[in-house]
Amino acid sequence: EALKKGFANLAKHIENMRLFDVPVVVGINKFISDTDAEIQALRDLCADYGVEAALNNCWAEGGKGGVEMGEKVLKMLEQPKTPYKPIYDVNASIPEKLTAIVQKVYGGDGVVFEGNAKKQIQELEAFGLDHMPICVAKTQYSLSDNPALLGAPKGFTVTVKDVRICTGAGFIVCQTSNIMTMPGLPKVPAANRMDIDENGVITGLF
Repeated sequence: EALKKGFANLAKHIENMRLFDVPVVVGINKFISDTDAEIQALRDLCADYGVEAALNNCWAEGGKGGVEMGEKVLKMLEQPKTPYKPIYDVNASIPEKLTAIVQKVYGGDGVVFEGNAKKQIQELEAFGLDHMPICVAKTQYSLSDNPALLGAPKGFTVTVKDVRICTGAGFIVCQTSNIMTMPGLPKVPAANRMDIDENGVITGLF
């Protein structure tokens, strides 16, 4: 029942991929605690939603565990190509582009720019640096900027606190909260539990 309830989030991600007019295949990343019933339920939900699903069990089986998914991706690549369709005009204003992302991709109502963000947008516009794609830096736990809103929430707004440009990469970063924008390690990294002995036997991976 929890899996069926949580499928609302996956369904929204599938819808989002379809927004760009590209084909979709769902890779089921199998964990050791997943049951056969859960895997089958997820396959059935994907089938009902009209999308291909394949098991990825590389974690336990190495390359062999990814054969099904690889074959389905290859089969999809053999189909007639559909042109990528962006969801906004890159030359639109920063608020217009971000509003398109929030409404079409996240499922929210709109965007609120705080005072500092408004000033930063004006500066980028003055230098003609606002005609780039948008990269949103926000919580990974929700489609909104509130980590407590799970599934596929509706009726929310996204608040932008900081707007800056990455000229080398060629995009504008809209940050919604005080989050780490570079990958970080947990307090106890998994590597601390890993080892290899003189015979080449590795432990601590699983």
